Amino acid sequence: MPAPAPRLEEITPHNIDAALALRVRPDQEHAVSPVAKSLAEAYVHPGVAWPRLIVDSGRPVGFLMAFFGIDWNGDGTLFRSGLWRLNIDAGQQGRGYGRFAVDAVAAEIRRRGGDHLHVCWHPGPDGPEGFYLGLGFRITGETSGDQTVGVLDLA
Repeated sequence: MPAPAPRLEEITPHNIDAALALRVRPDQEHAVSPVAKSLAEAYVHPGVAWPRLIVDSGRPVGFLMAFFGIDWNGDGTLFRSGLWRLNIDAGQQGRGYGRFAVDAVAAEIRRRGGDHLHVCWHPGPDGPEGFYLGLGFRITGETSGDQTVGVLDLA
């Protein structure tokens, strides 16, 4: 019998401590906010933020937070959906959970009628640019703060 596939779980009182315990590698901490900050942002962006725990065989391996219909420019002229945060636990990296997370967000965007997945990342040799480009994202030429903006066409 094949091993169960990873799955997403809504953050609840039963798994919040497991989500908060996730830690990326120390050399990645500058590039992604901790889960606690993501959950605080989700709290103040209800209806836009979509935080989820990534679980495999009953154990938490990562956290993602997607966004749906965010007012990108803050002026009501452009709305986007995408991946806001991706934290794969240090001991679980390199096992396909990042790809699973991107695929899961892409599926949810499609389910909601969208056809593009946006993501931002910190540029530099120790950042996730190679990961995202390897999944087919293209750099848009935009920045969001000091981060590079990428997009994946889902059509």
